[in-house]
Amino acid sequence: MNQNLSTLSETNSALPRFAFVQSCWHRDIVDQGRDAFIAEMHRGGVEAARIDLYEVPGAFELPLHAKLLGRSGRYAAIVACGFVVNGGIYRHEFVADAVIGGLMRVQLDLDIPVISSVLTPRDFHEHEEHRSFFHAHFRVKGAEAAAACLKTTAALDLVRRRAPATIAA
Repeated sequence: MNQNLSTLSETNSALPRFAFVQSCWHRDIVDQGRDAFIAEMHRGGVEAARIDLYEVPGAFELPLHAKLLGRSGRYAAIVACGFVVNGGIYRHEFVADAVIGGLMRVQLDLDIPVISSVLTPRDFHEHEEHRSFFHAHFRVKGAEAAAACLKTTAALDLVRRRAPATIAA
């Protein structure tokens, strides 16, 4: 289902809204990405009241949530944040591929940016060194997601203004 791109752009041009969906697996770590995203968006001129926060149990649920939010037509962009850890079984690669591929599919199917801040490290162990590293790394990724979100929506607004007839659904 494609949205009418010119309507989406006009609706969001004054005060665009953003959706942030996070998984709750390793929540204390993933929360760092959310908090950094909100802080960086604020630095970019977007107050927290324009960011709707959603939670899902694990990363596998992120693409469907992103799809439903995208279909709503309410958001200029959706950010997905999660942590897929390798527990030493085949499932890690399957889940990581499914989540990242699903998020890309939502973006392409709905013509709305879906920014991924889903980390899929090969190695993660429940010791202080890894926990500290990923706490800090999610803060970096949250800030990067905000920057990508702002830059991508601005670039798409420009494209939609310059060539609305060629990209309208």
